[in-house]
Amino acid sequence: MQVDFYHLTVTPLDRALPQIAEKILSGGGRLLIVAESGAQRAALDRLLWAYSAESFLPHGEAGGEGDAHQPILIATDTLAANDARYIALVDGLWREEALGFDRAFHFFDGDRIAEARSAWKALADRDGIERRYWKQNDNGRWEQAA
Repeated sequence: MQVDFYHLTVTPLDRALPQIAEKILSGGGRLLIVAESGAQRAALDRLLWAYSAESFLPHGEAGGEGDAHQPILIATDTLAANDARYIALVDGLWREEALGFDRAFHFFDGDRIAEARSAWKALADRDGIERRYWKQNDNGRWEQAA
């Protein structure tokens, strides 16, 4: 199980998340996006429809009739009604349930760095977990730092 920590310093979530979502979908995978805030979930819903002039990312908000059919599902919790094997925690809060997926993406900014460090340390000695820490260079490109 792989956990990727993404420290958002230059590129905001609304540019980083769609890139990862596109890669997952292009490989035939499904994604669960988790955010506690209703306002953030609504913003993500709008983002995934309009992030690119050429395309959109098919998705829905959890609680609908067609949850099981959504390639990307936006939810408040880690229940993957769409059978996703990938999870993106986008509100800076780590959730242990993310370890039940094949791969977790934990996005955080400077306001949540303490929580991210705690999660990083807590996962250090856990069997079967590979941690990766990604940071942005001055040009906004992602570099693996750990």
